[in-house]
Amino acid sequence: MLKKRALELLQFGVVGSVSYVVNFAVFNLLVHTSRAPLAAKPVLGLVLAGVISTAVAFIGNRLLTWSHRKTSSVSREITIFLALNAIGVAIAAGTLGVSRYIFHFDSGLADNISGNVIGVGLGTIFRYWGYGKFVFTGDGKRHQQ
Repeated sequence: MLKKRALELLQFGVVGSVSYVVNFAVFNLLVHTSRAPLAAKPVLGLVLAGVISTAVAFIGNRLLTWSHRKTSSVSREITIFLALNAIGVAIAAGTLGVSRYIFHFDSGLADNISGNVIGVGLGTIFRYWGYGKFVFTGDGKRHQQ
């Protein structure tokens, strides 16, 4: 059981790392480049980056991390996965919003620390718990309906 959990955590980390790089790159392209289309709307930029990285994360987690726990309902998995990710993205957007609009930290470094380090970190803890408990709960066998 411990080996299985360690492997699951490792695979989750790999998928999360790829998703994180996607999130980080998209956010900074949208908000912190010379012609950034969302320079004045960093929270929206973080949300859009979160949506894109969520798609990467679903595919990776379904095919790698929890491939042994597939359920008979892909639509159920996707629905709950998206709901949990919406909460995770809201956590990151909230930390960025507090940094930007309450503490008035508006540098690229501050945005990345608050949104992409603290916010994504807290959201990742929540996601790991939620994915294993609510999304990828099956026994790995596809059941005929």
